[in-house]
Amino acid sequence: MTLSAAAPRRRDPVADATAPERAEALALLTGARHAALAFADPKDGTPGISRIAFAFDPEAGMLTLVAGLAAHEPALRAEPACAVMLGEVGAKGDPMTHPRLMVKARAEFVPAEAAERPGLRARWLARNPKAKVYIDLPDFSFVRLHPVSGVLNGGFARAFRLTGEDLMP
Repeated sequence: MTLSAAAPRRRDPVADATAPERAEALALLTGARHAALAFADPKDGTPGISRIAFAFDPEAGMLTLVAGLAAHEPALRAEPACAVMLGEVGAKGDPMTHPRLMVKARAEFVPAEAAERPGLRARWLARNPKAKVYIDLPDFSFVRLHPVSGVLNGGFARAFRLTGEDLMP
């Protein structure tokens, strides 16, 4: 007896996002003050992760301010493909039931002499006034995180696929 029937295909649990899910993802982006950043170590290719200061800038989109001594700075310069995870765990309940957003992105360093840097600096300091102590040090750089795609996990059994365009300002 031969088994000719293939195993049944599992239904994709991630649905395409509609307007309400895109709005939920943008709310997570605009409300975030920090994120977890995943990157590849340039020495051996192994994954690394860092907590970063984060802002969803109205003009630049996803943005962070990176110090030259941070492990992710040379990693992003060597390989700009990265990912960020956003979302806060609430005070009560199972952490896995709280909304979170994972965004695959490409990092782009903003040159110190770029015309848009003063505007980025002003908006960053309005949101993070304590950054005034280090924002102008020569080894700090703004990094745009251009979204490629994302997945919104809105809680138990609520996962939605997002495009890069869904995550733009």
